[in-house]
Amino acid sequence: MTQSELITILMEKENLTHKDADAVVKLIFDGFAKTLKTGERIEIRGFGNFAIRNYGSYNGRNPKTGLIVDVHPKRLPHFKVGKELKERIKNIRVGGIE
Repeated sequence: MTQSELITILMEKENLTHKDADAVVKLIFDGFAKTLKTGERIEIRGFGNFAIRNYGSYNGRNPKTGLIVDVHPKRLPHFKVGKELKERIKNIRVGGIE
């Protein structure tokens, strides 16, 4: 699902204008980004958790040249799926619907 598909669904289900639905989706995504930027985690019960993970530096290899390069430490978002969502997906047949 893309962001524009999410906006369209929100427009249809909640009878919103495109502008209002777009504002709601952007508000949620901006809130997620700001929360993660401060190092806090986001928990959506039945769906999953978003958190920031800190990764240390390491030596990597440039696949094009083969040279060893230093990869600097970084902070990246991480998603852990919730138990309820995991169970719902597990029960879906391949190529089918729940």
